[in-house]
Amino acid sequence: MRSGLEPGKRFAFEITVTDEMRPHFDGVFVHPVLSTWEVVRHLEVAGRKLLVPHLDPHEEGMGTHIAVDHRSPAVVGSVVTFEAVVEECSPKRLICRVAAAVGDRLVAEGRFTQTIVTREKLAVIVDRHRPGV
Repeated sequence: MRSGLEPGKRFAFEITVTDEMRPHFDGVFVHPVLSTWEVVRHLEVAGRKLLVPHLDPHEEGMGTHIAVDHRSPAVVGSVVTFEAVVEECSPKRLICRVAAAVGDRLVAEGRFTQTIVTREKLAVIVDRHRPGV
């Protein structure tokens, strides 16, 4: 892994909540707010974007743990900032604190872990779990 990924390093980006990001079950949209699964997805993206520039060409990161508390709603039309901050980093693992906010109001917070493996090892793991193998 390339240098520079140290505790305190951060990556953030914003999205605007759209109707398509609302929670829906069996094709029926419910509340006019950002769904929890969209919150988790964007928090994982923040952690991933923090890691990728530091990977060597033969390395890959894979999400191995995420824990998120969804604290308050982000209504359709809200601008939400997603951020990942390095908490711990080693050649084999990255742990980030992740958070989502609308302005100063916390929407969600948690931790996201990525395990760093060689692309070769990842291919072996994937092949081992293919159906019928």
